[in-house]
Amino acid sequence: MIQLDRVSKTYPGSTAPAIEELSLDVRAGEIVVLVGPSGCGKTTTMRMINRLIEPTTGRVILDGDDVTNVNADELRRRIGYVIQQVGLLPHMTVASNIGLVPRALGWEKKRIRERVEELLDLVGLDPAMYRGRYPKQLSGGQQQRVGVARALAADPPVMLMDEPFGAIDPIVRDRLQDEFLALQQQIHKTVVFVTHDIQEAVKLGDRIAIFAEGGRIAQYDTPAQILANPADEFVSSFIGAGAAVRLLRLEQTGSMPLLPLDDALAEKHGRGEAAVVRADQSLYATLDAMLHAHDDVAVVVDGNGSVVGGLPWSTVLARAVDGVGSGPT
Repeated sequence: MIQLDRVSKTYPGSTAPAIEELSLDVRAGEIVVLVGPSGCGKTTTMRMINRLIEPTTGRVILDGDDVTNVNADELRRRIGYVIQQVGLLPHMTVASNIGLVPRALGWEKKRIRERVEELLDLVGLDPAMYRGRYPKQLSGGQQQRVGVARALAADPPVMLMDEPFGAIDPIVRDRLQDEFLALQQQIHKTVVFVTHDIQEAVKLGDRIAIFAEGGRIAQYDTPAQILANPADEFVSSFIGAGAAVRLLRLEQTGSMPLLPLDDALAEKHGRGEAAVVRADQSLYATLDAMLHAHDDVAVVVDGNGSVVGGLPWSTVLARAVDGVGSGPT
C-alpha cells in the first residue's frame, strides 16, 4: 500500500539531511509504528507520505501512485490524519468536524449525516449525546475519538497517526489503545503510527521501524523479533529493560504446551478457587492471574469455558527468558 523508495529530506540551510536514502514498505491492512528518539525523522517520514513535507529526493508510492504526481488536496482526501493535538475546529460541532472531508467531496447531506452517526457509534460515542456538542465540551479522550472518526469519515484506505494518544493520561491512553486495536479489527486500515513510546509501539504495531539519528532505520521487524533479537546496541538500549515482560504481552496462553489437570487442581477449580484464564489471553495476563491467586499453575479454558489444560508459571517464565535470548530482560 505504501512504499518509500530511497527517500531523503534536507531542509534549506541545513547541511545534514533529516532523512537519508530511506526505504520502507507498508503492507495493506497492517499497523506500522515508527518509533525512535526525538529528532530522528519519524514524523518527517510520515508527513512525506501525505506531502505535508515534500521529499528532496526519492519516491513515495501510495497504492501504486507516485504522490508527487497527484494533486496534494486530492491525495490528502485519500488519507486519514490524526495528530496529538486533535485539531478539531472549536466553532464547529462534533458532527460538523467529522463531516468536513465528506462535505469537501460533495457528499449529500443525508449521506454525511448517516456517516457521522455510524462513526460516532464506531468510536463509542452516543450520536444523540455527542453530535451537537462542541470540542470544549469534550474530555481529552472524547476529543481523540472524534479525531479518529473525522479521519475515517471518507473511508480512506490509509491513516497517518502522529502521537495521537501522547497527551492523554496513562489510564485513558491504555483504554484508547485497546479500543483502537478493536476498531482496526473491524476496519482493516493501513496505518502508519508515530510514537516515542516503545511500549505503545509493541502493543499496537504489526511491525515496528526503530529510527536512529539521521533518519536511518536501525531495525524494521515484528515486535516479537525486535524484542527477542535486537539488531544492534542502539536497538537494545532503546528497548531498555523489560523486554521479557513485553514479549509475554504478545503471546497467547493457548500457544504454550499445556498439561492435564491433576486431581488437586481439578478439585480446586471445581470449588472456584483456582486461577482461570482464557486460551486467547496473553501470557502476561496469565502470569498476573497466577500471582494474584497465589497459584503456581493456571487453569486454561477455551471460549466456551471448557478446560483445555493447565499452565505452570515456570513454563511462562522460561518462555520469557528463552524469548529475549541475548537481548535485555
